[in-house]
Amino acid sequence: MPAMPQCGKAGLTFCRTAVYSGHFREGPVVRLVKRYGGGSRKLYDTEESRYVSLDEVAGWVREGQEVQVLESGTGEDVTRQVLAQIILEGERQGKSLLSADLFHDVIRRGEAALQARVEQLQEGVDRLVKASVDHLPPVRDARDEMEALREGIAELEQALRELEAPAPRARRGKGSTTARRRRAEG
Repeated sequence: MPAMPQCGKAGLTFCRTAVYSGHFREGPVVRLVKRYGGGSRKLYDTEESRYVSLDEVAGWVREGQEVQVLESGTGEDVTRQVLAQIILEGERQGKSLLSADLFHDVIRRGEAALQARVEQLQEGVDRLVKASVDHLPPVRDARDEMEALREGIAELEQALRELEAPAPRARRGKGSTTARRRRAEG
């Protein structure tokens, strides 16, 4: 197995992109945290070479940082457990963003429940945005103008079709201008 990348000020960028999992990993920048056993379950940030709290890890995640947590003894990925622990701690502190119904669904149906709730949330947000945009005066005016333009274009197209259509031939006979002219000349 390759050796663990050394993290320090000079190798900071390298450390954040080279997550130890038996090989180097490509993709988003991942912050590697090791969890040490025992009763305390300490978390060690390999980037800053210091112990960190669960709240600090939660802060990194909220800021958009990708975090991977490995069990120090076995190398087992325990990221999901630590993230679940962050949610649990938030619940204990009254910082809940998730409803009891969601937790029931997750326990009953697992990932499918989460996906369904995310889709419901996305649909709700989409409806809200669409309704909000429809009520904005400039958008409403733009829609009215677009409709007027469509009608104008349709009228122009009809006029062009009429101009391009072959003109009906004038009748030649007693009542026609050509016939009268011939008679007058003749």
